[in-house]
Amino acid sequence: MLTGSPQLVRNVFSATVSQSRFTHARLFSTPSARMKQRLVILGSGWGGYEVLRGVDKKRWDVTVISPTSHFAFTPFLAGCAVGTLEFRCAMEPVRKYGREITAYQAWCDSIDFGKRQLTCTTTAPSDTPVPPTSQSDSAITKPSSFTVKYDKLVISVGAYSQTFGIPGVKEHAVFLKGVSDARVIRSRIIECFEQASQPTLTDIQRRKLLNFCIVGGGPTGVEFAAELHDLLRTEIPTHYPALSKLARITLYDVAPHILGSFDENLVKYAEGRFAREGITLRNQHHVEKVEKGSMIVKEQGKVDFGLLVWSTGLAPNPFIESLDGVMKDPKTQSVLTDEHLNILNEDGSPNPSVWAIGDAAVIKGNVLPATAQVAGQKARYVTKKLNKIIRDKPSPSEFVFRNMGSLAYLGNWRAIYDRSQATDSGPKRSESGRIAWLLWRSAYITMTLSWRNKILVPFYWFMNWAFGRDLSRF
Repeated sequence: MLTGSPQLVRNVFSATVSQSRFTHARLFSTPSARMKQRLVILGSGWGGYEVLRGVDKKRWDVTVISPTSHFAFTPFLAGCAVGTLEFRCAMEPVRKYGREITAYQAWCDSIDFGKRQLTCTTTAPSDTPVPPTSQSDSAITKPSSFTVKYDKLVISVGAYSQTFGIPGVKEHAVFLKGVSDARVIRSRIIECFEQASQPTLTDIQRRKLLNFCIVGGGPTGVEFAAELHDLLRTEIPTHYPALSKLARITLYDVAPHILGSFDENLVKYAEGRFAREGITLRNQHHVEKVEKGSMIVKEQGKVDFGLLVWSTGLAPNPFIESLDGVMKDPKTQSVLTDEHLNILNEDGSPNPSVWAIGDAAVIKGNVLPATAQVAGQKARYVTKKLNKIIRDKPSPSEFVFRNMGSLAYLGNWRAIYDRSQATDSGPKRSESGRIAWLLWRSAYITMTLSWRNKILVPFYWFMNWAFGRDLSRF
């Protein structure tokens, strides 16, 4: 029992409450207690985000470092780019796990494997000016750098879009790798129609503006062509009746056929569907140069366009190329791993504390396709391994990829589903047409990660079917 003056009692009580609050609330700048092993995840794509979802965050001290604050569900990007879905339908925020993890929006610049330390540069907006270094220099805004220690590290930084060194691609083409790309494409499509509707233009100028070109005949390019065709067939005749017949879609690829990884009969079906729908295929065509509003094609000459979407595969990530002390695939420059997905040191020995998954890594002697399916399965394997390690239980055996088949949307409620090369226990048949379209939609709704998007995606599909897409430009 406290005795003394009332003022003394109040002072002692206030000090006790303040001390209690301090012990239960950690200041932002105060490091957490070193109670758990540090797990650092580089990247928030198909590999990194899957590890984040599944790892035991009560036993691991998890830190995520990624230049974006969300995971992009890439199968929905083509639909988002034409208004079939809204952008948030293809996004899952990293910070939804904010109470259990630490997240930094940053690039990783280098890794010191000996010290188990990362050097990173923030990508978050900053208004803090750096003082000028001389009288002639003005104050500039400079991104800040910081270091992060790790006990275990998962590298899942993905890859970049392949341009093959063709001049002008980076400056004048649009890629379809993330939600920001889909936003740019959606805005540009409406911009082309608005410009073409101006009375000062000739029909020749309008046709140039409304020529939508796609380079790359893989699933991404094909699905975007299909989604764009749906837009041109449905909403455009209502909103721009005088221009709808002038718009056209042209898909270029260097290969003899599109969708080279699919069954031959399905490829013929897809090419036949595109021909009937008026989508022009330019197979075995080579782009030599891209300029503003036009490109030079070896077999065709100058081709004018209003929008050019570039989807020709993957190029090495510069961060992976800059890594020292690890083995790399001589062809792709991806990090080489063993069958347990641990990176290989220069002497060929595995690093037991570091795993590499997704498009940034290749298993030595077992090159797998750079797809979301492979990245997801690798991530689930590493997650299981990490959860076994933290519980001191035996680790799973080596990683084995199980091909579940491939899907591609062709437009107008048609799709193809290829299980000819599937390695799981299901039937090996393939489907095309509306049955495959139902399988395509069912599969991706199932794969959608959050219940929020499992509700939003079919809702927007129904809304756009019933009332049409919103073509407002903002």
